[in-house]
Amino acid sequence: MHFPIQLDILDFVFHGILIGIMASAPMGPVGVLCIQRTLNKGRWYGFVTGIGACISDFIYALFTGVGMSFVMDLVSNERTRFMLQISGSIVLLLFGIYCYRSNPTKNIHRSNKPQKGTLMHNCFTAFLVTLSNPLIIFLFIFLFAQFAFVVPKRPLEMSIGYASIVFGAMLWWFGLSWLVDKVRGKFDQSGILIINRVVGCIVVIFSLIMLLGTVFNLYTLPY
Repeated sequence: MHFPIQLDILDFVFHGILIGIMASAPMGPVGVLCIQRTLNKGRWYGFVTGIGACISDFIYALFTGVGMSFVMDLVSNERTRFMLQISGSIVLLLFGIYCYRSNPTKNIHRSNKPQKGTLMHNCFTAFLVTLSNPLIIFLFIFLFAQFAFVVPKRPLEMSIGYASIVFGAMLWWFGLSWLVDKVRGKFDQSGILIINRVVGCIVVIFSLIMLLGTVFNLYTLPY
């Protein structure tokens, strides 16, 4: 895929932050673990849980970006890229619906006397939980394709992009642990369901916007 020299760095960083947030926001096992540890142990234990997940996501994002760099000739074709973006938008739409309908509270529990452990231990266990789910690679593939995030032979821009993904993920985990800590006395399983459904709705709306935008661009493709 050809990229102009005057690549808009701010736009690239914004896309990276969005990718980081969208990869982290759904209430999977590590999201529930973050909330549970925030409630049981404190805000910073929840936050370092998110950091562990963030490190794992960074590894998968890096792996995805390196892998996609080998197929950029395929993606450089306008029609092929169009089909990939369409399929990516549909996958995100289905992902958002699944997120909205899922119940992540099944295994959550609150302990009166939790074993806190060290911050490093909490971070490492969250890293292992997230690393055990390689399916996130497919989410990164579609997000990278949708935002044209892989920039061949531009190591500086890609380094900034990966850093922005990490920043987006950290922003999400910091905000989540802060919110749960602030409403600790009122936060229960219904709160988790509300967060999960809000995230699902946002992903659905965002995927529909991308889908409609991609379909609209169909009319500008050369025949």
